[in-house]
Amino acid sequence: MAEVIQLRVEERIPELEHLERVGLFTNKEVKSLIKRATALEYKLQRLILNKEDFIAYVQYEINVLELVKKRRAHIKYNFKKEEIEFPIIQRINSVFKRATNKWKNDVQLWLSHIAFCKKWATKGQLSKVFSAMIAIHPDKPALWIMAAKSELEDIDSSESARHLFLRALRFHPEDKKVFQEYFRMELLHAEKLRKQKSMLETAEMDLGEYEFSPEILSGKLAEIVYKEATEKIQGAEFIISLLNIAAIFDFTKELQDTILNDIQSKYTEECVTWDFMARRELEAPSTGEELTTAKGRASDIARREDRCSLVYEEGLKTLNTEPMFTCYASFCLERHKRKTNVQELKDKRAERLLGVFQRAHDSSLLKEAFYKNWLQILLTSGDAEGVARVAMAATQRYSQSVSTWILSLQMLMQLESGDMDKLFKEALECISPKESLPVWQLQVQWSQSSQSPEETEALLKRGVLSAVVAVAMEIKDCYLDWSYATGGYKKARKTFVSLHESRPFSKTFFTRMIQIEQEQASPKMSNLRDYFERALREFGSSDEDLWLAYIKEELGPRGQPENCGKLHWRAMKLLEGESVERFVSKYTLLQTGHL
Repeated sequence: MAEVIQLRVEERIPELEHLERVGLFTNKEVKSLIKRATALEYKLQRLILNKEDFIAYVQYEINVLELVKKRRAHIKYNFKKEEIEFPIIQRINSVFKRATNKWKNDVQLWLSHIAFCKKWATKGQLSKVFSAMIAIHPDKPALWIMAAKSELEDIDSSESARHLFLRALRFHPEDKKVFQEYFRMELLHAEKLRKQKSMLETAEMDLGEYEFSPEILSGKLAEIVYKEATEKIQGAEFIISLLNIAAIFDFTKELQDTILNDIQSKYTEECVTWDFMARRELEAPSTGEELTTAKGRASDIARREDRCSLVYEEGLKTLNTEPMFTCYASFCLERHKRKTNVQELKDKRAERLLGVFQRAHDSSLLKEAFYKNWLQILLTSGDAEGVARVAMAATQRYSQSVSTWILSLQMLMQLESGDMDKLFKEALECISPKESLPVWQLQVQWSQSSQSPEETEALLKRGVLSAVVAVAMEIKDCYLDWSYATGGYKKARKTFVSLHESRPFSKTFFTRMIQIEQEQASPKMSNLRDYFERALREFGSSDEDLWLAYIKEELGPRGQPENCGKLHWRAMKLLEGESVERFVSKYTLLQTGHL
C-alpha cells in the first residue's frame, strides 16, 4: 500500500514544481500540500473504504484548484494550465469515478461529480459521467431529463439531447415530465435555428451551405412529439401543460391551435378543460376602447369576467359536479380578492361569488373549505341573518366535521344568534368524541362569558367526567382556573381536592395549583408538599423539572433544606432514561447557583 501511495504522490511532483516555479505557491506550501495529500491517499487505500474520505479528498483538491485560480488572478499569470490544473482535474475525476463505482446507488455523489464537471472539466467528461449515471439509474426519469438538458445547454448538441429523450421514453413510455421536456427541447431547437437563420439573413450571407428545413423551423418535430405524447397519455391537464409550453414560443400559433382544438373536442368531460377555457377569456384582447380611466379599465375587466362566467356556466350544463363548481367558485373567489376602487365592480364580483356558493350548496356540491369564505363575506357585508343561515346549513352539510362546527359556532357566538347551548349539544352528538376537545373548549369559553356561574360549573363537571382522556384533562385544568378566577383560593383548593384522586391528570393541573398556593400571602408548605407529591406520583419517572422545582421549594424560606438529599435520592431512583442525565446536570447547576 505504501508503494502505491508513494507512486501517487510522486506523480504530483511535476505540477507542484510548476506551482513553485511560477510563484503561485511557496516551497513551504508545496511541502504542506504533499503532507496533506499523503494523508488523504492513505485513507483511500484502506481495506474498509469510507465515502466521507473520498468526499474530503475531492473537496481538498477543489480547494487547491480554487486557490490556484485566485492566485493566478492576483499575479496575472495565465500560462501552464495544462501542466498545473489539468492533472488536478484528472485526479478529481478519477477519485469521483472510484467513489461512484463503489457507491453506485448514491445519486447525490453522481450529481456532485456532474457539478464538478460543469465547472472544471471538459464537455466530453460531462457526457461520460451522465452516460454512466443513467446506465446505473435508468429508472429515474429526472436523471434522463437532466442528462438531455445538459447535452442541449452545456454541450450544444440537440441531436444528442433528442437521442437521450428517445431512450428515456423506452424506459418511461408514459412519463409526463419526460414528454413535456422533450416537447420543450424540440421547440427550443427550432427557436435556435430560426435565430441562426435570422442572423445570417441580417448579415446577408449565402444560406446555400446551411440547411434550414422549413418543417423543423415551424416546430414540426415538436408536433410529432405532441402526437406521440397524446397517444400514450390522456387527460386535459397534461395537454394543457403542453399548450402552455408551446405558448412561450412566438412561432407556434398553428401548433397551439391544434392543441386547443384537441382540448375542446376530446376533453369536455373534464372540469380542468372548462376552467382553462374560461380563464383564457381574461387574456383575450380588449375591444379597442380607450382604457385611460379607472372606470373604463374596470368596465373592460368586468366584460372579460362576464365572458369567463359564461364559459363556466356552459361547463356546468355538461358537468354539474363538485369539481366543476370548485373551479368556478375558486375563480370567482380569486377575482373577488383582487383590489379595485370601483364599487360597481366590487359589488358585481361579490354578487357572482355568493350566487355560485348558493347554487353549489343547493346542489350539495360545495366543498367544505368554501363555507368559511362564504361566512366571512357575509359577515363583512353585515348580513347577520345570512351568516346564521349559512352557518346552520354548513353544519348540516358537514355534520361530522369538527372544523365546520367550530367555524359556525364561532360565527354564531360573535353574532349572539341562535340557541347556543342546544347547538353545542348537537355538535357533540354529531362529531366523533375523540375529536370533540375543540368544541368543549369553545363551549367553556362561551359559557364563561354568557352563562351563569352555576351553569358554567355544571358544564365543567360534565366535561371532567368525559370518557375522552384529552377532554377530561383539559376541562380539569379549565375548572381549576375558573374556580380560582371566580371564587379565589378557597374555591380553587376545594376544586383541586375534589378532583385530585380522579384520573386522568395533566401536569398543568398540579403545577397550576402549586402556582396558586405560591401566590397567596402566607403559602402553606404542607399544602405545597402535598401538591408536589401528587404530581410526582403521576409524572415523577419522566419529568426532572418537577423534582428540581420541589427541591428549590425546600431550599426556600418556607422549606427544610435537609429534605433535599432525600428528594435527590428518590429522583435518581425513579427517573428513567435520559431524564436522569438531565436531572444530574440541572441539579449540579442548581447547587452552584447557576439555575
